[in-house]
Amino acid sequence: MNSAIIVAAGRGTRMGPNVDKLFLEIGGIPIVGHTWQRFDGVAEIDEILIVTREDLRPAFEELAIELDVQLPWRLVLGGAARQDSVANGLDALAPATEIVAIQDGARPCTTKALIRATMDAARESGAAVAAMRVTDTVKESADGRTIARHLDREKLWAVQTPQTFRVSIIRRALATARERGLVLTDDTAACELIGQPVRLVESATPNPKVTVPADLPYVELLLREQG
Repeated sequence: MNSAIIVAAGRGTRMGPNVDKLFLEIGGIPIVGHTWQRFDGVAEIDEILIVTREDLRPAFEELAIELDVQLPWRLVLGGAARQDSVANGLDALAPATEIVAIQDGARPCTTKALIRATMDAARESGAAVAAMRVTDTVKESADGRTIARHLDREKLWAVQTPQTFRVSIIRRALATARERGLVLTDDTAACELIGQPVRLVESATPNPKVTVPADLPYVELLLREQG
């Protein structure tokens, strides 16, 4: 059995005060609705868990009706940090789940082909992540004002979601992070703690996360191009 966890519990403070970015509309559909539709259309997924805040429960229930979602879905209460929200989602998985794809709710351009590719890679290697090669020249700065050193971009990748795992592996990885008192914003970072290799799955098309208002026109263009 395969499941997807859509993480949608954050408040998106960089979008501005009193704005819940997940429910900003693009083409008449909330951002998180586009994300939900992508996973709802993947035949290899058996259920979808949406990890969110209690105050958003009615909005998601209405959205499910609006989208006419086909796969079984459930709402799970989020935690204080993303890592806690993911853990809550993992705890709520159906016992038979073997592969789980973890997705940012604010990443609506993820293609079904990319979702399937990360699932195939995770089934083979235990862990996989959508990623893109870094094409800009990258510098490191210690003080945020001057360059400390040059980084070789040929070795650099920008990781995205879905981040997909064998359930037993990601549970063990996050448990290790919790035992060490670490707070991680990336699930694959937990795999590093237990020595679990993570397969890079290159995104063939842009797969951005909506973070600031300037992202909206770009994402709208991408969604329109994808049809």
